[in-house]
Amino acid sequence: MMEELRGRLREAADAHCPDRARMLARVERAMAAPPAGAPARRTASPAAWLRVTGTTAAVAGVLVAGGYAVASATRDVKPSQVTAPPAPADTDRARRVQLWADGRVDPHSNRYWAQSNITLKTREPLTALTVELRVAQTGGVTDTGSWRSLPERDFTVSVREEAGALVFRWSLRAGRTVPAGQHVFAAQYNHAEGSRNAGGDTYTASAAAGPASERSTLRGDFTDPAPGTP
Repeated sequence: MMEELRGRLREAADAHCPDRARMLARVERAMAAPPAGAPARRTASPAAWLRVTGTTAAVAGVLVAGGYAVASATRDVKPSQVTAPPAPADTDRARRVQLWADGRVDPHSNRYWAQSNITLKTREPLTALTVELRVAQTGGVTDTGSWRSLPERDFTVSVREEAGALVFRWSLRAGRTVPAGQHVFAAQYNHAEGSRNAGGDTYTASAAAGPASERSTLRGDFTDPAPGTP
């Protein structure tokens, strides 16, 4: 008989689900509105404070559980789902070298021989530089030498015939640097007797100022000596 009674009591306790929201509202109303005829100030009994404290603790427990769920959801978000501000642009990589170049036939050229000069200016040291000069084959054009205002040991030099032109090429060696300033690259060549037209001659200059810098390339042609020069 006692075992049966205990079983029924346990089932009744398990089936009981108190409405906490209603309980809390009832307690708040009881505290805010004292019974009619009661003194203006009333001190709650210890039992009432115990009940309030228990209810508040239950609510706090729910809030703590909710906070943990939010934190877990935030922590479990994949990086690909998080929108981050764009990284600042790599200004060093995007920076381009400031170059200036000019091509002219040397005024000391004559009816049998000529020299073409490329003047290059840079405002910063260069860690890479390639200068190429193409002398159009106008007849009898052959290599007689070349020079540069920069140290000879810093460059490799080549001369070749290609597609109707004599091509001079200067390339800065790895690990060498071209200082800021003005520099000259000159090519010398014979040509058929008479006044040679340099209208078909061209040059290119490609340079970089550091390992992370993009190359800048200049292209141009040549200006003949002023009238009256040999």
